[in-house]
Parts: sequence; structure tokens; C-alpha cells
Amino acid sequence: MRFRIALLLVLLIVLIAAGCTQPAAESEKQTQRKEDTVATELKPLEEPVEVTVGMKKVVSDAGVLIGMAKGYYKELGITIKPVQFNSGQEMINSLAAGQLDVGAAVTSSGLFNAMLRGIPIKIVADKGVNVKGQGYYRLVIRKDLAEEIEGYKDLKGRKLGIVATASLDEIALDRVLNMGGMTTKDVDLQVIRSFPDILAALSNGSIDGGMLIEPFIAKGVEKGIIDTWKDPSEYDPHAQTALLLYGPGIMEKPEVAKRFMVAYVKSLRDYNDAFFKNKNKKEVIDILAEMSIIKDKDLYYKMFPAGLNPNGYVREKGIELDLEWYKARGLLKGNSLTVEDVVDSSYVEFANKILGEY
Repeated sequence: MRFRIALLLVLLIVLIAAGCTQPAAESEKQTQRKEDTVATELKPLEEPVEVTVGMKKVVSDAGVLIGMAKGYYKELGITIKPVQFNSGQEMINSLAAGQLDVGAAVTSSGLFNAMLRGIPIKIVADKGVNVKGQGYYRLVIRKDLAEEIEGYKDLKGRKLGIVATASLDEIALDRVLNMGGMTTKDVDLQVIRSFPDILAALSNGSIDGGMLIEPFIAKGVEKGIIDTWKDPSEYDPHAQTALLLYGPGIMEKPEVAKRFMVAYVKSLRDYNDAFFKNKNKKEVIDILAEMSIIKDKDLYYKMFPAGLNPNGYVREKGIELDLEWYKARGLLKGNSLTVEDVVDSSYVEFANKILGEY
């Protein structure tokens, strides 16, 4: 009798346990089915749409270039038409006129003044930040001056090159100098219109330092021309070095705008997998070597990688600081502009709902 009672108790416990675990297992299956549904619920556009994108085809354009190569845009009904511009202001003008849908740019007084005029241009996603310890956009100095220019105050009176004033380049240098209690007025500022020319000026000794970007940093180091000096995380930790912009042409087509961002964020994740997780790195480098202006595959293993947020969000603090810089110098035609006015994160939010957080 006791044996039968014990047996019944064991069976009862087993049944109760099965009843508890079955819903949990079913719940996990339902969650997985929900994730699968979310990942596949975005259908391609009924009719293919051409989206014009202004970019220089540099590495930080990986969110567009990888997606073009791997068909992420095409599978959502979008055909990318790359457009080259000689200056950032030309790109802003084309965005404002609706002749360009998407722009890859940096902050500038021209961009924010266009917004102040009521032109519907928005910063919608990240297109480049410095990774701590691996700044891909930074102040470099001549190798032969490395021992002479040790601290920030040693920059006083030096010839320092930037590609443009009243834009990210002057802001970045100004923040370096602020660390030594100075501004760009305390140095011999040289405006040199391209990064290759800045490297050449460093090579021939006509400047002492300059704001430089990859791959020219890697080339300068390899040739013994430059010293990478201090890391940008020390003097400009919040910097948003490049931006993805939407113009009225694409924002008037929300279904196109949302699908573009899904493909863009998906591409950013491939980039991060490759350069920060060493996953499919050769494949991604092959794509960038084919699609970007940097054809030397060996350089990709030597360069500091551009930081690209795999979830697409910009550093709003960096944009806020840029706005304050322009306002303080009277470069904006009005002081009412805020971060909330210039940034629209709704598109990356949509992309993350479709793809899930990285």
C-alpha cells in the first residue's frame, strides 16, 4: 500500500512538472515565432524606387556600400544611385532642392542654416565616430616634431592644417587647442582643401600638424611622416564625425525612407561584425575594396576603423556641442535650433524594431 501511494506521488509530481515546463517551452517557441515574423514582415516596395545618395565612397560610407554589394537595398525595392559632390555645401543645396535624397556629410554652418530656413533636412543616422584608442579622424603631428610637441600648450603658434573652416574640421582642432587653454586664433591656421594635400604638406615640412582622416593616417605612419599623437577620446570624446542626412525627397516617401534605413543598419552590422568581431572580415574588405575609393586591401588591416553604431543612432551630445560652437561664434542665422530640431531617430528606431537590437 505504501509503495502504491509513493508511486502515485511520484507520478503526480511528474505531471505537475510537465504542466509547468510545457507552457514555458511553448512560450519560448511563441517568442521565437514572433521574432521570425518581425524579421520578415517588411515587404519590398510594390514598384522599385531609385534613391540618390551623395557620398564620397569612403570607408565610413560602409552602410551604403555593403548594402549595395549584398543586395540589401535591392531586396526591399530600392536602387541606389551614388552622386559625387565637390563640397558639403553643394550636397546641402541639392538635398534642399529635392535633387538628392540622402547625404553623407559632417556638421557645418551651412547645414544648420538650411534647417533654420525651414528646409526639411534631418540628421537620421550615424556615419562615423572615433573608437576609443583607435581614432580614425584626429590631429597628427610631424614625426620629427614628436618629442618637441609633447603637450597641448606646445601647439601654440604652430602651423596646423585643416580642410575647411566653420565646419567639423575647425571644431575638432579648436577642441584640441582648448585643452591647452587656446583656440584656433592661437595657431597659424592653414586651410588646405584636401586630406591628401595635408599629408603632402606634412611630408614636405610646410605645416607642423593637421587634422587627418584614414587611410591617410595609416599611410603617413607607414612612411614615417607623422606621429598619431594623442587619442581623440582625450580631447573630443563626444564627437559625431560624420552624419547620414535625409532630404525632403525621401522624407516625403516614408515607406522608402524606412526601408532604406533597414538596409543601412543591416549593413552597419556586417561592418561591425567584420572589424570588431573578426567575422567575415575578408568578405567585407573585398566589398569595400571594390566599392570604395580605397582599393588597397592591406590598408584595411592597418587603418584605425571608423566607428559605426550597429544600431544606427547618432551621438546627440556631440551634435549638441557642435550647435553650441556655431552659435557662440555667430555662424548661425538664429539661435533657436536644438538637437530635437535637427535629429530624427524615428527611422533607426523603425529599423531596430525590424532587425532587433544588435
